[in-house]
Amino acid sequence: MRVVSGIQPTGNLHLGNYLGAIRNWVRMQDELEDGQECFFFLADLHAISMPHDPAELKSGTLEMAAALVACGIDPARSTLFNQAQVPAHAELQWLLNGTARMGWLNRMTQFKDKSGKNREGASAALFTYPVLQAADVLLYQATHVPVGEDQKQHLELARDIAAKFNHDFAPHDADGNEAPVFTLPEPINPPQAARIMSLRDGSKKMSKSDVSEMSRIELVDDADTVMKKVKKAKTDPEPLPSELGGLADRPEALNLVTIYAALADTTPEGVLADFGGEGFGKFKPALGELMVETLKPISGRLNDLLDDREALDAILARGAARAREAAAPTLSAAYEALGLLRP
Repeated sequence: MRVVSGIQPTGNLHLGNYLGAIRNWVRMQDELEDGQECFFFLADLHAISMPHDPAELKSGTLEMAAALVACGIDPARSTLFNQAQVPAHAELQWLLNGTARMGWLNRMTQFKDKSGKNREGASAALFTYPVLQAADVLLYQATHVPVGEDQKQHLELARDIAAKFNHDFAPHDADGNEAPVFTLPEPINPPQAARIMSLRDGSKKMSKSDVSEMSRIELVDDADTVMKKVKKAKTDPEPLPSELGGLADRPEALNLVTIYAALADTTPEGVLADFGGEGFGKFKPALGELMVETLKPISGRLNDLLDDREALDAILARGAARAREAAAPTLSAAYEALGLLRP
């Protein structure tokens, strides 16, 4: 079993990033058995498909690497790297562009969403980045890829590309049996990720782009800052109900209950069983203390890593070296299957 997954590098990581994605990566790593592997990469090549600031991309890549390690990704047990240090990703994308079909890419909904009304002004990279996503997983002969609802279509495309490439170009042994170049990866449905909303508006996701710093809990926040933000989080005057249905029209209250449940590894129903009938004067301090307890070791380790650029560079360099070694056989097989001569 080999699991491969990537994440866009971004700075100012917050509680929503941790509970929504990073924690599931750590759990996957920790649940692997002997002989199984995890490859986790920072998708910096994908980031240039949209307008970006080079300095922010570089700092965001380093901060994301630091956050992953601080949250529990162990570079000794998982291969952690950024795409740009493994040229085979871009090489294999180009080789697969000959197999991918325009009709397949035209059906990709995320291109339509991200390009908006200006499709003609979108970059070619934005149109073809699903092929790079296919290369990302096929390059390592991934057996499993964790996917949410918004990524199922991309994994299906990767499987289609792999199947067509194998059919068109895979060599055959002496008995005429196909020797496929690529493994067709299977999806893993990760545990339901908590959907964390803004502390100032329960109808909007927690985001680093929100102008108000009070809207989010950042992973680098100290204990006093966390408690202050939780205390000032928007709520309503009603006490917490005893059943989840009582939060149907109370988005801010639902958000705080959801956060508590995710941090305590329980359910919103379980939280309401403990706090039903209580006001936020009691619930908020309990939530704040739970946040501090969870995030304190993460923020401490994250700040230490951000202050040690040499250590971060070394982590990514070692991971990239392992990734390049793992990718080399597949890339060579793809060149050979296509009849391309190379050194």
